[in-house]
Amino acid sequence: MSCLVRIAWLAVSLRLRLASTSWEASRACKATGRIRSCDLACMCKRWSHSPDQPVSMQVQEIQELLLKGEARRFHKPGENHLTEGYVVTPKTKQLLLQHLEATGSSVVTRFPPEPNGILHIGHAKAINFNFAYAKAHRGITYLRYDDTNPETEEGRFIDEIEEMVRWLGYEPYKITFASDYFPQLYQYAVELIRRGHSYVCHERQEDLQGWGKDTPPSPWRDRPTAESLQLFEDMKNGKLKEGEAVVRMKVTFPDGKKDPVAYRIKLATHPRTGDSWRVYPTYDFAHCLCDSIENITHSLCTKEFQHKRPSYYWLCNALDVYCPVQWEYSRLSLKHTLLSKRKILKLIQAGVISDWDDPRLYTLSALRRRGFPPRAINRFCAEVGVSASDGQMVHPEVLEHFAKEELNRSARRAMAVLCPLKVVITNFPGKEDPLQIEVPDFPSVPSGGSHVVPFGSTLYVERSDFMELPLKGYRRLVPGGRPVGLRHTGMAIAVQEIVKDASGEVQEVRVTCQEVSKCPQKPKAYIHWVCDPLPCTVRHYNKLFLSEQPEDAPGGFLADVNPDSVQVLEGVLVDRSVREATPLQTFQFQRLGYYCLDKDTSRDPVECTHTHTEPIIIHLTFNITISMIQLC
Repeated sequence: MSCLVRIAWLAVSLRLRLASTSWEASRACKATGRIRSCDLACMCKRWSHSPDQPVSMQVQEIQELLLKGEARRFHKPGENHLTEGYVVTPKTKQLLLQHLEATGSSVVTRFPPEPNGILHIGHAKAINFNFAYAKAHRGITYLRYDDTNPETEEGRFIDEIEEMVRWLGYEPYKITFASDYFPQLYQYAVELIRRGHSYVCHERQEDLQGWGKDTPPSPWRDRPTAESLQLFEDMKNGKLKEGEAVVRMKVTFPDGKKDPVAYRIKLATHPRTGDSWRVYPTYDFAHCLCDSIENITHSLCTKEFQHKRPSYYWLCNALDVYCPVQWEYSRLSLKHTLLSKRKILKLIQAGVISDWDDPRLYTLSALRRRGFPPRAINRFCAEVGVSASDGQMVHPEVLEHFAKEELNRSARRAMAVLCPLKVVITNFPGKEDPLQIEVPDFPSVPSGGSHVVPFGSTLYVERSDFMELPLKGYRRLVPGGRPVGLRHTGMAIAVQEIVKDASGEVQEVRVTCQEVSKCPQKPKAYIHWVCDPLPCTVRHYNKLFLSEQPEDAPGGFLADVNPDSVQVLEGVLVDRSVREATPLQTFQFQRLGYYCLDKDTSRDPVECTHTHTEPIIIHLTFNITISMIQLC
């Protein structure tokens, strides 16, 4: 053991003695695990004034905003024993010194998802917190899959979880799996039995979650160690059936719970280890030991795991292995939706939603499909902050606020018409062929590029931009009214004639046009339009559930589904500049909102004159991200 590490330990001890008075003063505060959340007004002001900040500066500010309050007073590496509630044993000092030597006194965190579903917005908060805390202290973060239940895990979830972590902009130091440590965890379980701290039990399946304080002890609690060791080996070798036996830890916790399960038999095929194992560790057993193996300094988890902390500390100490510190913070919840993977699966099975990436959900894959930028999600996580209260119930509009600000900076402009009305210019100037109009991609950024759209005698405008009998204050197209400007053309049009069908519905409006500079009455309104457009489908989304908290709705969340949560618009027209767009590319459809090209856009490979094929767009499909106004 190096002299420098021993000196570091002596310095820690000296600092503890010198600062004992101030430590005791802050002891009660640390016991709560409180981490103050960011102030909404200050946060919005900060981001609103810096939409074009460099990415590195944005990341730095996200770190600073996430790590306010008590997070700044988290223990330093090697000072685990100074944390309120941490259990110190005669071997703690030696184990912490070994830990410091292994990590170089660096902060080490981990993001440990279960690969049994897709990540959601709550996971985004956990990802940001774990990675930001480590990065702010020049540390590292593992992406570790808690793959201890082969019945619910799938390989596709493993791939998609990694993809989402990287999509948010984070690079794991290393990707690991609990299954990487199965041999070591098994040996830990054997050692625990040898030390008299666990035993093989034959309680029924419904009793596997542990007993309450009034429940009598298991009749197998005091069975001989050798017998438990043999039975555990039999479990491993497939000599016992699933549900016949479990390994229980022999401990009673302050809340009265006793003897949690450490190992159980699972005969399902594991996505990584196949059929190599017949016994699998539980979360209570594997999680803290995997943290110990990876020398995690700060085991950050949400409040529902707070009651697991005594088990976490007890097991590490019972085996005399390095014990990290568990810190809890409140989980993030959104109104009008569900984040539970189990309940999302029920929605899929009931046919309410299509899959985990249905744009009405707040899974990360759904948000990406709907066009929410990853940086907006990270900024949202920084804004809501971390707190030790029981829960954060946030309205989705807060997330939309950050998405809108980010998309205003990054989404290229285009024009689309949701409810088309044909407009014919009877005095279209000059040529029969359409003019080519240059439209800026980002009007507020002159160097942001441009695209060209045709402008001819036949246009399509929003049906809501014409009224035969106008309401008071209406300033768009009306018979005998003031000319209305056409965006980007320098031209204005005025109604000349209305064409109706047999039922009296307006089918076409004929207009005259002239340059805006020559209009005797200057336009007070400018409208968007399309010429020679592409047809497409647009999906508009509303909240998925009627109640703010659908779990509490009468009849349950399945009875609370909003029947109008999606509106599909066919016959929408969009300008041809989006023809080469790729799925997940976002646009601002001027005056309408932000839209994202969906994966359902159909393309057919068509043979060309060359030896290769090129994708030809057959039909475009867009999902709305953020709406600006309500049309039709």
